[in-house]
Amino acid sequence: MPKEARPSTGEQAKQHALAQLRQAILHGEMAPAQRLVENELAEQFGVTRASIRAALIDLESQGLVERIRNRGSRVRVVTVDEALAITECRMVLEGLCAAKAAVAASDEQLAELTDLGTAMTKAVADGEPVTYSDLNQELHAKVREFSGQQTAVDLLERLNAQLVRHRFQLALRPGRPQQSLNEHLTMIEAIRARDPQAAETAVRAHLTSVIEALRD
Repeated sequence: MPKEARPSTGEQAKQHALAQLRQAILHGEMAPAQRLVENELAEQFGVTRASIRAALIDLESQGLVERIRNRGSRVRVVTVDEALAITECRMVLEGLCAAKAAVAASDEQLAELTDLGTAMTKAVADGEPVTYSDLNQELHAKVREFSGQQTAVDLLERLNAQLVRHRFQLALRPGRPQQSLNEHLTMIEAIRARDPQAAETAVRAHLTSVIEALRD
């Protein structure tokens, strides 16, 4: 069967390139400081250089790409100081989402959080830090979703995308998943108890711990 036709120019082509580039950066397939050569990317994704250039401009506005004068674009390097500042902002927004979720989540959604907590506990017991990291991100995404606070969700999506490298490094640090697990289970329990203040406090305590780990 012939391959599905893919637009090489126009808005659809830009969106295709944007989605592919964003996914590659978020999944660590493109490393921090890696050069992004327009000709190579255009050939790889089957679009024009203009579409790649437009996609890179969008990624720059999202904080994932930086343009170096006379040298083109590269995957943005997020320093530890920047990661700390981003995490401080996350603390406020994620705390808000947890408090909202404690009130707004349905019983079925609370059961989803409980199941995630069980899966995270198993991943730690089995010594699977990458699986644990994936479940960690899924848990935070579910809490944001269940909060119904779309403005906070949009802001956090942009902030979290910039922390991919630091998040992965923390997940692989010996002993970190065990510590993080207890913090997440406390957060889940507070949301399940429909206690917004306790839920927000639990999230803030967890992200304070993340800040301390980033500083180490």
